[in-house]
Amino acid sequence: MEKRYDILVIGSGIAGLFFALKLADRFKILIVTKQQATVSNTYYAQGGIAAPVGKDDSVELHIQDTLETGRGLSREAVVRRIISYASQGIRELMDMGVQFTGAGSNLELGKEGGHSRERIVHVKDFTGKAIEERMVELVRSHPNIDISEHSFAIDLITQHHLRIPESRKKKEAVRCFGAYVLNTKTGEIDTVLARYTLLASGGCGRVYFHTTNPPVATGDGIAMAFRAGARVANMEFIQFHPTKLYNPSDTVPFLISEAVRGAGGILRRKDGSTFMEKYNPKRELAPRDIVARAIDHELKTTGAQCVYLDVTHLDQDFVKSHFPTIYEHCLSIGIDITKEWIPVVPAAHYMCGGVVVDENGRTDIEKLYASGEVAYTGLHGANRLASNSLLESLAISHFAAEDIRQNFGSGESVPPVPPWDTSGVFDSHEWVVISHNRLELEHIMWDYVGIVRSDRRLNMARDRIEKISCEVLDFYSKNPVRQDLVELRNLVSVAELIVRSALARKESRGLHYNVNYPYTSEEFKKDTILKTS
Repeated sequence: MEKRYDILVIGSGIAGLFFALKLADRFKILIVTKQQATVSNTYYAQGGIAAPVGKDDSVELHIQDTLETGRGLSREAVVRRIISYASQGIRELMDMGVQFTGAGSNLELGKEGGHSRERIVHVKDFTGKAIEERMVELVRSHPNIDISEHSFAIDLITQHHLRIPESRKKKEAVRCFGAYVLNTKTGEIDTVLARYTLLASGGCGRVYFHTTNPPVATGDGIAMAFRAGARVANMEFIQFHPTKLYNPSDTVPFLISEAVRGAGGILRRKDGSTFMEKYNPKRELAPRDIVARAIDHELKTTGAQCVYLDVTHLDQDFVKSHFPTIYEHCLSIGIDITKEWIPVVPAAHYMCGGVVVDENGRTDIEKLYASGEVAYTGLHGANRLASNSLLESLAISHFAAEDIRQNFGSGESVPPVPPWDTSGVFDSHEWVVISHNRLELEHIMWDYVGIVRSDRRLNMARDRIEKISCEVLDFYSKNPVRQDLVELRNLVSVAELIVRSALARKESRGLHYNVNYPYTSEEFKKDTILKTS
């Protein structure tokens, strides 16, 4: 089936929903999301949104904290523009009905690693959930926005899909006309055409065996954009969150928010001794890359399965009121965090690289924008400052919406596009290939491309992933499209990009630490850019 809209949004996290709400007064918009609308990384964001709104804070202080954490790779002009928007973004969310803790009197501000001031605007410890649910409610009630759930974008549509010879000129700029979208309930593939498309599909944490990300985070947008000809940058910079709840029987990962350490949580070994003072003077409030590497080192040198986060010295009522989600979840598995330590381990959490965009969210591909974790704006550089991610999503979606509003032309048209081609495919009934290769890929990435890397391990990963890639692409070319197959195709593509980028960076900087190059070099004070050949 063919569908036509003014604007197509791929993804239903904060970036996609905020963008749609910004433009819905004028344009007809379709949001496609591969599960329910509320299933996104945004929903699971506990901490909050960084914004310099405190009396002792300023835009300049927030900028300096961001640049320092970015280890020399943040784009200062982008950093300045996004952080200058932060206060406006918070006001707009409040106008939309998001009830931040302390709103109406004085916003209660938290402090997290890398921040020199208390500046985390939050809704207790379920900020993302509160924002996501409110935005989905607004989107569902808007007459100009349609939401298509259980709809999975397979590939972006460009002129290379057209059956017009003139459209295949090599020097012609690539233009996006929408996407082919799989209905995962029926198996049908729709041709969704739009004058503008926004990628807001989130990150790729599921490429790793240990991750805080939900199952939908399979790097779909990055892989689609790269296949279509967009540049990607800095894929080697994967942020590992220091404190994922360690629970081997838990099928759904659970994050222990940065805000817990910000409130005074102390990291301990099993014997009760502390260790962060060995690694950084800021101890538990050091940037995430330092804390994650410290825990990783402790686990490898002691052989322990986890370390512990201790909040038993804090007031019990404070803990229960400020971290109700964490308290209740831990209690459900038999841990009373007001009396017992929380077992934690690092896990893949956030992609600081992504599809290259300008300050308005424009990609290399005409009419294609990107916002959120899928995009590389230059805000984070080599390491993300805690709680800058939701801020980035708000700001870039706002700038992209304004850019489209100003440049949307009435004369623009979308040409006829052929339906998805299913000729030459058959069902081999060998779908075990998917689950087997995916599990192997996740372990390769965790074991060889994790928190601490080496050239030897990276080369081993490259060779093994190349073999998996050949198997997956061969299987994909011969079998019907299914969500698990397309997700694996995307994960393999993203894994290759991460490894290629990591091998290209002959230094240690921010989130990328290579034991062969433990120093930071001015020679590599630049982005790692990759593009399809």
